[in-house]
Order: sequence, then C-alpha cells, then structure tokens
Amino acid sequence: MGDLATLLLLLILFAIAGTWLTLSRTRDKAIQEARLRCQQHGLQLLDETVGLSGLRLRRLNGQRVFERRYSFEVSIDGNDREAGHLWMIGNVMTALILPTIELYTPEPTLPDSEHTTATESGNVVPFRRRFRDPDVRH
Repeated sequence: MGDLATLLLLLILFAIAGTWLTLSRTRDKAIQEARLRCQQHGLQLLDETVGLSGLRLRRLNGQRVFERRYSFEVSIDGNDREAGHLWMIGNVMTALILPTIELYTPEPTLPDSEHTTATESGNVVPFRRRFRDPDVRH
C-alpha cells in the first residue's frame, strides 16, 4: 500500500508542476501580446508585466474551455496609469481592451473673419449675422 500511495503522490506533484509550467508559458505569451499591442497603439506597458485577474468557462466549438483574463497597466502620455485587459484561451489571444485615446484634431479655420472655430470660443459656434432686405417682409 505504501508504494501505491507514493506513486499517487508523485503523480499529483507532477500534475501540479505541469499545470504551473503551462500557466507560466501562457503568462509569458500574454506579456508578449500586451507588449506588442501597446507598441502598435503607441502606449507604454507599465511594469512590463501582466497579472492573472480572472478565469471563466467558455464554450468554443461545442467544447468548454477555460479563458483567462490578464490585467495590466498602460500609460498614454507617461503621466497616467490606465487599465488594460486581454483574454486568452491557451496561447491564443481572444480579446483585448485598451484605454481610449482622445486624439486632437484641429478644426480648419475659415477664411471669413466672422467665423471662429469651436476651440476658440469654448464649444460654442456663433451664428452668422443675417442682413435683411428692407423690402422683403417675413
């Protein structure tokens, strides 16, 4: 009986070690994906790491598989910290959430001096003055 218990204990330890190595490799792949996506979008991956923040069962092709959520922090301009998330099934990224970036697009200036852009007047666009013809009644 002692040999069977020792064998069972060794099998359990090998299973735990194998699971840990698999999760470690998947986490390394998640770090690579996060780094790549941040570079593509002009963001800075802070702390150069991700952390496992969730696990859920998901149906894929009729089978139930585990989908892992990894969270990380990014910086848009170097002065802030925003949360990002990515989901992975195995070594494949299935979803990505990055913070939104508000891009500045300058308003075109009109040649007429009566018009001002919305940024100059604080989101208020003035009406143009209408000149009435005195002979026409409204």
